[in-house]
Amino acid sequence: MTARLASATTATAYQREWFAQLRDEGGPLALVNADAPQEIFRAMGIPYVVNQWWASIVAAKRQTQRYLGLLRERGYPDYIEQYSATSLASAFEDDPGQAPWGGLPKPSIVLGETTGDASRKIFDVWDAQPGVTYYALESAAENEVPERWWELMPHRWEEAIGSDRLDLLTGELTGLIRFLEQTTGRVFSETRFRAVLDLVNEQQEWNRRTRDLIAAARPCPIAVTDGIPSVMVPQWHRGTEWARDAARAFHDEVRDRIDAGVAVCPDERLRLMWIGRGLWFDLDFYRRFQESHGAVFVWSMYLAIAADGYLRYGDDPLRALAARFAAFGDQLYTPPWSAEWYVKEARHHGVDGVVHLVSDDARGSYFTTRALRAAGIPVLELHADNVDARTGDGLTARMTAWLDGLT
Repeated sequence: MTARLASATTATAYQREWFAQLRDEGGPLALVNADAPQEIFRAMGIPYVVNQWWASIVAAKRQTQRYLGLLRERGYPDYIEQYSATSLASAFEDDPGQAPWGGLPKPSIVLGETTGDASRKIFDVWDAQPGVTYYALESAAENEVPERWWELMPHRWEEAIGSDRLDLLTGELTGLIRFLEQTTGRVFSETRFRAVLDLVNEQQEWNRRTRDLIAAARPCPIAVTDGIPSVMVPQWHRGTEWARDAARAFHDEVRDRIDAGVAVCPDERLRLMWIGRGLWFDLDFYRRFQESHGAVFVWSMYLAIAADGYLRYGDDPLRALAARFAAFGDQLYTPPWSAEWYVKEARHHGVDGVVHLVSDDARGSYFTTRALRAAGIPVLELHADNVDARTGDGLTARMTAWLDGLT
């Protein structure tokens, strides 16, 4: 087995130290969805925890069932959008000694889009907790869908997304800034905000280079389980020099491994793509089939969306930030936006097959699978929730049978 990436272990250590300091500091704290405009909080010096990151930590520490039980005990469903509901369960923590990393501090504001009935209800329950305010962002849509949106987004995002959607979100972000100034006493500085956005763009340029290195490399130089923390921990800190430098270090380490001929699986025979959220309750799944089938996961959405989904250049910084998130869900989940992108990425990485994790709350999964198969790419659909191990029975057996048919 190849050694872990230094960038992965460094990022994980940094996140643990940061979280420990966060718990000690007190003061205003935001809980934000992964697809929320975190850059405003960064510019204002307001710390935040990413909702789905915390759920991944809980799952990795085998605590999800206990947390879902806390919801169940209070009459809330434990089987709907578990990925987003896990953090809500932290509000009802009854045994801090068991809590991963010491437990989630109580936020003063939660931020997320109203993307569905269940998601809205989760945030409404947060809003009902003493001292917590839910700031809702609308989830808008546009009839016109751009072709090859990934080529338009860095500079021609107004054309790709549509002015009406950008007008709406820019207005909402203006209101968010005013709300944060009034409730926290922090002052929004456009100069600081521009510096944050510049750092984010630098970081994503490094991620784009890294994605392209891995796509071209034969054999694959890194494990996907190393790539995820190497890219995502810096993503949660984007807008900082540390995050920009961490993305560059990740790139350099991948480049050096390729130059040295390092292989995650020396007997690589099948290159696979994992579509969907990380399988946090069973991270060993990604390596389980290397010895038996020479099957290596060379792609996950985390590095790929960092490469194609975040870059935004423009003279109006708040509108550019709105452009980063107004269509974020479309890029990953809404056909034809998402379906065309996944086909493009599958071809770019030369994959032999795709494993598609389909959760109950997934949007557009049928069209993603259909587009990939129409492009001649074999697809295995695994129906499970990515943090709820109760839904994971039979995944290994199904994967084994599918791989037997590919080899």
